[in-house]
Amino acid sequence: MNPNLIRAGWALPPSLALALALAACSGRGEPAVPAQAAATPPAPRAASEHDALPAGWQRIGGETIPSVAAGAATLPATVHSDDGVDVQVDDASRIIAGGDDIIAVMEALGKGGQVFAAPTNATTDAGRAAPHRFLFNRTTGVEGVLSLGGSLFLGNSLRRHSDLAEKLRAVGQDAVIIDDLQPAPDKVRKVAAAIGRAAAGVALADAVQKQLDEAAAIAAATTRKPRVIHVSATGAGGNPTVAGADSASGRLIALAGGLNIGTEAGVANFSALSNEGVVAAAPEVILVTEHDLQLFGGADRLWKAYPTLKQTPAGQAGRVWVMPDVQLKYTSVGSGAGALALARALAALPPA
Repeated sequence: MNPNLIRAGWALPPSLALALALAACSGRGEPAVPAQAAATPPAPRAASEHDALPAGWQRIGGETIPSVAAGAATLPATVHSDDGVDVQVDDASRIIAGGDDIIAVMEALGKGGQVFAAPTNATTDAGRAAPHRFLFNRTTGVEGVLSLGGSLFLGNSLRRHSDLAEKLRAVGQDAVIIDDLQPAPDKVRKVAAAIGRAAAGVALADAVQKQLDEAAAIAAATTRKPRVIHVSATGAGGNPTVAGADSASGRLIALAGGLNIGTEAGVANFSALSNEGVVAAAPEVILVTEHDLQLFGGADRLWKAYPTLKQTPAGQAGRVWVMPDVQLKYTSVGSGAGALALARALAALPPA
């Protein structure tokens, strides 16, 4: 099995508000490295709250990610996959998970131990501990997935996993897709239903929604909309990128009261941004996740990846905020905690 990273192009709108120079983008934050169907070595350790940050940098994150007590699954269960197919799930003991968003919900439901295979770039504890690791994308083969011996495939992308799910079902493998482009509470409920914990999923989703509502209320009480850029070490053939319009972080930034640079530019996914574009964007806040900071190679390497970032208002102020991946980079059970922490931090910024 030798999957390749998918790439998707776009066209810039003629009325682009910023002088941004954008390069090609790829999937949703996946590293452009070959992957294997067999188990792979663990990914680098994510930075912890004890790791030192440069002067002025801060860690921003919610203290409480909702969770529920572990409980028995009610299976078989018939669930509606996001590719329009009703699937009867008989066994969720060995789950092949398409992304950290799926895995984070399983952890919050007390089922992290059932993650049997996870992406190579997993940042969740259960994803890193999975017996098998490889890259899931549009070219992932049926034979490779079946060879793992999992009991359920839980994909997280209609773009990448629809064809695979259809072929898996044709040979008797249960496969459900829970698309990444949907609100966190909906995703939580669907993951929970797919693994036989529907009732617990409703309670968990309600807790996430409560946090999102609180974050939105904080944002609504402030008139200032700080300019925010979320930079990532992945997403454009290995080149540094900025979060675009339909990224999870782009939506979270908007909910929390910020103006996402990528959204203003009218681009999608994670898109490469030129040094000139960075200056033109004039961000007041730079966001980066713990895992991406490590992929960059630390603070110095982050500045080297985008040399002009220091020339922006955020760079001159040293205003770089480091957030947990589960609370920023994808829509999942941590989205409410991340939105709440970011809303509070943005509201506390000094006047422009």
